[in-house]
Amino acid sequence: MDALSDVLSAVRLTGAVFLEMEMRESWSYLTAPARAIADVLMPAADHVIPYHLLLSGSCHARLPDGEPVKMRAGEIVIFPAGDRHILAAGNPSGLRLQPVDLSGENLRGMLQRGQVMPVREGNAGGATRIVCGFLACDGRMADPILSSLPRLLRVNLRDSGTAAWVQSSIQFSMAQSAAQRPGSAMVLARLSEVLFAEAVRQYMEGLPALQTGWLGALRDRYVGRALALLHDQPAFAWTLDLLSHQVGLSRSALGDRFASLVGKAPMQYLTSWRLAMAEAKLRRGEGSILSIATDVGYESEAAFSRAFKREFGSPPAAWRRKVAQSAHRRGNG
Repeated sequence: MDALSDVLSAVRLTGAVFLEMEMRESWSYLTAPARAIADVLMPAADHVIPYHLLLSGSCHARLPDGEPVKMRAGEIVIFPAGDRHILAAGNPSGLRLQPVDLSGENLRGMLQRGQVMPVREGNAGGATRIVCGFLACDGRMADPILSSLPRLLRVNLRDSGTAAWVQSSIQFSMAQSAAQRPGSAMVLARLSEVLFAEAVRQYMEGLPALQTGWLGALRDRYVGRALALLHDQPAFAWTLDLLSHQVGLSRSALGDRFASLVGKAPMQYLTSWRLAMAEAKLRRGEGSILSIATDVGYESEAAFSRAFKREFGSPPAAWRRKVAQSAHRRGNG
C-alpha cells in the first residue's frame, strides 16, 4: 500500500452530509464552527473537516480573514483545519452582505442526525445548489495530510474521472435521500469519504516539483519510497542505515532529503507516526497498554510510556481515562 492510501485508511474517515442548499438571489452565510456541527451529528469525532460541493450555479467561499474564491458547478471546497468560513452569492451584492451567522439556534434548527436537511432561500434568479457535509477523522493520524493542505482547498472535479463519478453519484443519492429511501445517508457518507480522497490526490498531482511538505515528499523518488516503507511496516526496527539501503540512497543523502521535504528526520517521523497510531488505539479503547506498545513497535511498556508521556504530557493509561471522560461528557452534553 502507498503511504497516502495508508494514512487515508488509518485516519478512519467518517463522512456525513447534513445540508442540501438551493439558494437564489443574494445571500451570505457564516458557517457554524465545525466542532459545533459535529457535537450534534457525531459527538465522538476527534477532528472535523467541513466541505461544500457545488452541484449547480456559482458562489464565493472565503475564510473570515481571506479573499473570496469563486466556485462553479463541479467544484468542491474543503477546510482541512476546520475553520469557520463564509459562503456568499449574488454578484456583487452578495459579497457585501453581512453574513447570517449559522450558530446557536440557527444551527440547531438546521441539523438532524441521520438526515440531509433541505435549505431553500429566494424565489427569483438561477439556483445555486450546494451539498454541505463534513468528514471526521483522527486528527493526529491525519496530520501528515492536513498539514500539507491549505486552509481553504478548492478542487475542480469536472475533469477527473473518478471524482466526476462520485459527484454524479452524490447527486443521485441526494435524490434518494429526499425520497427518504433507506440507507441513503450512509451511501452519502461513504461517497463523501471517497470524494475527499480524490480531492487530496488531485491536489497532490498538481503540486510543483520539489514541493515541500508531506504530500510533496510522496512524489520524490527516494523520500516517497522511504515513507511507503515506514508506513508499510511501522513496527519494524528501522534504522536510517536500513532505510537508506532499501531506497538506494546514502544514509546522509536520505536523511538530508527527507528532513528537507518532510520537515523531520526519518526516525523522528517514524516515532511521531508510531505515537499517533498508539493515540488512536488508546482513544478507541483497542487493547491493553502493553499490546498497543508492541503493535506500534516498542519493545517494552516502559519505553512506550516514556515516549508517550514526552509527546502527550501524561502516561498512556491516564491519557486514555481523560479522553474517555471527555468523550462521555460531550456525548451527554
